[in-house]
Amino acid sequence: MSLYDLKPGQQGYIQSVKGDDKLAKRLLALGCIEGTPVKVKLVAPLGDPIVISLRGFDLAIRKRDAKNILLKEVKEA
Repeated sequence: MSLYDLKPGQQGYIQSVKGDDKLAKRLLALGCIEGTPVKVKLVAPLGDPIVISLRGFDLAIRKRDAKNILLKEVKEA
């Protein structure tokens, strides 16, 4: 399951970041590290961007980037 599959209010733990090296390095630099809890706060009406909360801050990412963030455990917040 990827971050893109979560609905607002759901949360999960990052399992891995896939994609090209440039994207993976950028997401890792922003704090998308394995084991980090992440929560979806808001999804724009057309699905892009997605606002997530991780490591104490909010981050808006594109849905195509969210599809590259794989989660290992998902639960309702």
